[in-house]
Amino acid sequence: MLGDNIQKYRKARGLTQEQLAAQIPVVRQTLSKWEKNLSAPDAQALLRLSQVLGVSVETLLDNPQKGENLSAELARVNEELAERNRRLEKTALAGRQRGKILFLSFLALGVALAVESLVVSAVSVGVCILLALGILYRNLPLLCQGQISPAQNRLLKLVTIFDGGLFAGLMLLSVLVGTGRVVLSQTQEKWLLVGLFSCLFLFFGAVSPRLPFQRHTGLRLPWTVLDEPTWNLAHKILGIIALPITVLYVAATLSCKDLDAVARVSVGALLLYIAIPGLLSLIFYLKQYGRLK
Repeated sequence: MLGDNIQKYRKARGLTQEQLAAQIPVVRQTLSKWEKNLSAPDAQALLRLSQVLGVSVETLLDNPQKGENLSAELARVNEELAERNRRLEKTALAGRQRGKILFLSFLALGVALAVESLVVSAVSVGVCILLALGILYRNLPLLCQGQISPAQNRLLKLVTIFDGGLFAGLMLLSVLVGTGRVVLSQTQEKWLLVGLFSCLFLFFGAVSPRLPFQRHTGLRLPWTVLDEPTWNLAHKILGIIALPITVLYVAATLSCKDLDAVARVSVGALLLYIAIPGLLSLIFYLKQYGRLK
C-alpha cells in the first residue's frame, strides 16, 4: 500500500521521518499517519514525495500504468484506506468484546471456587454468566465479522437466549433452595436433573446442524473452529445423535436408585454427547489434511 511504499523508499534513502517531513513540508505526525496507512497525502504532497524519494508516483501508488488521473487514483487510495481502517476498527472492537466475555467467564469460575456460600456463589456466578451472554447477544454480527446471514444471526440469538434463560432459571432455583424457600424431595431433584439434561440434548440437537461456522456458539473444539467442513460435520452428528442419546439417558436414569447415580449418568451422557462428534470430526479433520492415513 501507499504508506508501506513511502516508508520503504524513505528508509532506502536513509531519511528519518523528521527529515522527510521537513522536505515535503508537513509535520512528522502527518507523515507517520501516511506510513501507517491511516491517511493519504494530497496530490501536491504526493508529487513532492515522489521527487524527494526519487521514485515515480505510479511506483508509490503500486500502479504501473502511467497517465492515470492522479486525483481519481488518490480517491481510490483513500477509499481503500478508509475501508481497511474500518475493518481494523471492527477487529479491535471485537477483540475488546471477546476480552470482556473471557474476563466474566474466568471471574465466574473464580467465584465458584472461592465462595463457600451456595446462595452468594449462585448469584455471583449467574450474574457473570448472564452479563457475558448479554455481551455476546448484542455483538454477534460484530464477533462473526459479518460472515453470517440474518437468519443465522437470529438462530445464534435464539441459542444465546436459551442459554441465558437456562442460567437465570438455575440461579433462581439455587437461591430458592439455598434460602429454604423451596424444598425438593430426592425424586423431584432427580427428575429436575433428568429434564434439564434432556432439554439440553434435544434443543442443541435441533439447532446444531444449522449453526453457522464461527467461534462463539456450538461445539468449539480446536479442530472444529479451524475448519468449516469439520465444523459442519461435528454439528450434523450432534443433531443425529441427540434423540438416541436422550432416550438412552432417560432409560439409564430409570434404573438409578439415588440422586448421586443420576448425576453420574447425566455427566456420562453429556461427555458421550460431546465425545462422539468430537472424535469423529477429529478423525475427519486429520484425514482431510493428510495427517492420518
